[in-house]
Amino acid sequence: LSYEHSRLTKLKLSHNNLGYSGVTKLCKGLRSENCKLEILRLDSCGVTSRCCSALSSALFCGLSPLTELYLYNNKLGDSGVAKLCEGLRHGNCTLEMLSLNCCELTSGCCSALSSALSDENSTLNELNLSKNELGDSGVEQLCEGLKSENCKLEKLRLIECHLTSTCCSALSSVLSSEHSHLTELDLSDNKLEDLGVEQLCEGLRSENCKLKLLGILIIAYVWCLHLLSLCLHRLSECGLTSGCCSALSSALSTPHSPLTDLDLNDNQLGDSGVDQLCEGLRSENCKLEHLGLSECGLTSGCCSALSLALSAPHSPLTDLDLNYNQLGDSGVDQLCEGLRSENCKLEHLGRAMRLIQDYRG
Repeated sequence: LSYEHSRLTKLKLSHNNLGYSGVTKLCKGLRSENCKLEILRLDSCGVTSRCCSALSSALFCGLSPLTELYLYNNKLGDSGVAKLCEGLRHGNCTLEMLSLNCCELTSGCCSALSSALSDENSTLNELNLSKNELGDSGVEQLCEGLKSENCKLEKLRLIECHLTSTCCSALSSVLSSEHSHLTELDLSDNKLEDLGVEQLCEGLRSENCKLKLLGILIIAYVWCLHLLSLCLHRLSECGLTSGCCSALSSALSTPHSPLTDLDLNDNQLGDSGVDQLCEGLRSENCKLEHLGLSECGLTSGCCSALSLALSAPHSPLTDLDLNYNQLGDSGVDQLCEGLRSENCKLEHLGRAMRLIQDYRG
């Protein structure tokens, strides 16, 4: 890395037991004026809090061009992250992406992270904190930094962070903040439940909201809502029912909604839930292009509403997944009425994304 003719810009050392001695030697190279490394992966490398001082010094040395650092599955702990944050706050730090998922973190590190995000020198635009026990109190602290005018964060991953509906009000206020740059928020596998999603939808309806992707995936009695725009994420197996569909429909039909993708696969929405969703789909404000309703307990009872949504003049829907539902022949017949409409823009139907343009005409 410190060789004067070095051209290395990406280095992956994941799943090697580098430990303290290995990381400190590596950081010496990162601090070299000859180092051109931009992306460093140290996933599962035995990195501990003791290593973080060396990593932090590499971030603020003023010579390292590092923009992406991956530290998945290392025992950094709160103290380690606090040390890293010292580097993040430095004016010389150029880091844009930091992955700290599964690093034995708690709410104890969130104040330092919030401070780093709100610092005038902050360059971070992507942060992964998944699979850490941050809890509601930790996320509430994090939200203070997210609302700062100095925060540049666009992508935040909080998958399986022991969150409940309690933190959703704070997250909603971030979404509606005029300073927020968040375009992607993944809250998958957290017990947010109906109340939490309803609070999030308040933020989604704000004219300041820039969110294009919202993930709320669940495993066992947990909600999964995935409102996505330009990125590919899934919201399947989220324990959702028809109870969430009114709020979702409202979010889809708001004039300010940037949402283009909604994946509700493997949720028991039922016909009544889809009927409510279709009201939003027919809105002239709806920008939804991709809708996943696979294995949602649907029957032919919802197909008339779906057909009307497909044939609506304002519907931008191009992809629709209805696999593993008991639609029956009568349901498909009703869908085909919408497919034959000159207003229908649907190009793909089903999980295999099979072209259905043949059905038009």
